[in-house]
Amino acid sequence: MTKTNRRTFLKSTGAVGSGLMLGIVVPVGSNGPAQAAGTLYTPNAWVHIADDNTITLLSARSEMGQGVYTSMPMLIAEELNVDLKKIKVAIAPPGAVYTNALLGAQITGGSTSVRDGYDKLRIAGAQVREMLVAAAAARWNVPASSLKAADGVISGNGKKATYGELAADASKQPVPEKPKLKDAKDFTIIGKSTKRLDTPAKTFGTAEFGIDVELPGMVYASVEQCPVIGGKVKSFDAAKAKAMPGVIDVVQINDGVAVVADTYWRAKTAREQLTVEWDEGAGSALSSKSMMDGIRQAAATGKVLTIGKPVGNVADAMKGAAKVIKAEYTLPLQAHAPLEPMNFTADWKDGKLLLIGPTQFQQGAQGATAAALGIKPEDITLKTTFLGGGFGRRLELDFIVQAAQISKAVGKPVKVLWTREDDMTHDFYRPQALNEIEAGVDAAGNPVAMKFKATSQSVTQRAFGLPKDTLDPFMTEAAVAGYQIPNTQHDLVINDTGLRAGYWRAVSHNMNAFANESFMDELAANAGKDPYQFRMALLKDKPRFANVLKLAADAAGWSTKPAAGRARGIALMEGYDTYMAQVAEVSVVNGKVKVHRVVVAADLGQMVNPDTVRAQIQSSIIFGLGAAVKSKITVDKGRVQQRNFDSFEVVRMDEAPRIDIVLVQSKEKPGGIGEPATALIGPAVANAVFKLTGKRVRTLPITKEELA
Repeated sequence: MTKTNRRTFLKSTGAVGSGLMLGIVVPVGSNGPAQAAGTLYTPNAWVHIADDNTITLLSARSEMGQGVYTSMPMLIAEELNVDLKKIKVAIAPPGAVYTNALLGAQITGGSTSVRDGYDKLRIAGAQVREMLVAAAAARWNVPASSLKAADGVISGNGKKATYGELAADASKQPVPEKPKLKDAKDFTIIGKSTKRLDTPAKTFGTAEFGIDVELPGMVYASVEQCPVIGGKVKSFDAAKAKAMPGVIDVVQINDGVAVVADTYWRAKTAREQLTVEWDEGAGSALSSKSMMDGIRQAAATGKVLTIGKPVGNVADAMKGAAKVIKAEYTLPLQAHAPLEPMNFTADWKDGKLLLIGPTQFQQGAQGATAAALGIKPEDITLKTTFLGGGFGRRLELDFIVQAAQISKAVGKPVKVLWTREDDMTHDFYRPQALNEIEAGVDAAGNPVAMKFKATSQSVTQRAFGLPKDTLDPFMTEAAVAGYQIPNTQHDLVINDTGLRAGYWRAVSHNMNAFANESFMDELAANAGKDPYQFRMALLKDKPRFANVLKLAADAAGWSTKPAAGRARGIALMEGYDTYMAQVAEVSVVNGKVKVHRVVVAADLGQMVNPDTVRAQIQSSIIFGLGAAVKSKITVDKGRVQQRNFDSFEVVRMDEAPRIDIVLVQSKEKPGGIGEPATALIGPAVANAVFKLTGKRVRTLPITKEELA
């Protein structure tokens, strides 16, 4: 921690009403400390202590169902020694202090919230605790060591004062450079199953999602967009739309034509009366087949980027192998389809912009709208609501820019609201993927060499300007499996299919884990060995991998025979510093896969809220199961063919499996848990299907046609 002088610290504190903000200095990346910058709504970084002893803790990550509204404050409250049930939580505004050091911006994604916040939020809480103790010691003229902080009160030597009573004095204390953090054995909050703080508001309907936002004088907009993503307006006739009841205006924006009305329904209904001529652009030639053909061509002739450092000599080992086994695996496009469709509210007034809504990328929202409107990012105030699901879709900024442009055009606060069909057909889709794997095995079927090559699209090139022919780390997750094989090489080929792609829950773990874990089963079958025992033999020096594999197998009763008509499949992966194994028990009736039970063993190091961990594993499995056995996006003549949940099916309640979870108690550094299980359910189910039917699945979803 770089030393911060008191004057610099005091510049980041300020009075709000009768309360006082205590600014916190936390390390961000390698550029020294980030100062707690004052803003209109939250004039400090992490902790607000009012003189009435009301304590507000700030969550700098967007709450989209994953539980950060609870887990982030838990980290602060642990060191601050306050009762979590007695504090308030606010969602942080945009600010450099809230940068996610693992992602380089104020972004919620990549299962990074706890991993990024574990140390710095505890430091933040400990800094304030020590400042409060120091203030009390100075006031009472006693040694700080004679005082203790507990439940919002400093006490000792027969005296006591609430945090609120000491807040003003505490702000004059120097910021501790290295506050003492608790040992894990002394935790009273971290690691304990805790009821979510947002549950009451969401239960009683007082929680504000983007779709709930209301402003005085607010109007509504529905946007007609080209049926081919990327197409532009050539001309339009709005006469019929303008004649509809309640219509205020019809305006052209970058993405299409927006109808603005006094209610959403009137805006949507009038939009149906628009006549628009489109320039569909090059995207009109795209189809699912042509895009996959392009990926195959790139795999054969494109620039090869090496993932990590090759081990041994793959070429020589392949030549000396008793047998070489090859397989390829493909994955289709997938839509994010969060329950809350895309929406955002914007209010342009006097050259300033207010933005309110659900986003995973606060700084990006400011930057994109500033660029679109020709203003400075600091002229934009952004408030983040709860998100009705994200999964990576709300990292994108298109719908936010639409709201800003329309508000400026009509001079009123505007809520843009997409239909489900808008959302499904204008997503940033999980890209198609091709994985080619070959292995050389000895006479006993044991792998002596393996060569892995993944070919897909780089989201990072599109979203963040990653230079061409640069290895994209978000394409290589789970590419290098944990197995000990003497000679290995892992390669990547990047190919732009022409259709915009986005980060989708678990990102490239999905394609790489499916390929690796399906192929391991193929190798086990070739060797005539049990898939579990085959894997375990390759993990002799990988204790965390081996432990979760054994725990999952034992909990699933792997050594016992399943019920008649069922089979089990197993899969293993490390993702986001979490080690996980899954066993899926399935049946197949009339070509339809039914998953009856999933057993999960997870080692994610130090857990913050085990209750949330379990919920996230359950959620990830259900989400991933839809992509494994039901849903995909297809394109024809540039048009997405699936428009709603009748054709893009999700797992329904009566299709959800029983999920049994074994959590490893660990003091290792925290791992991420919001996404890994999404990627692992696919190969676990596919391997069970092979065991049951003898049909090797090499593409998802596993449909009746795939099993024919």
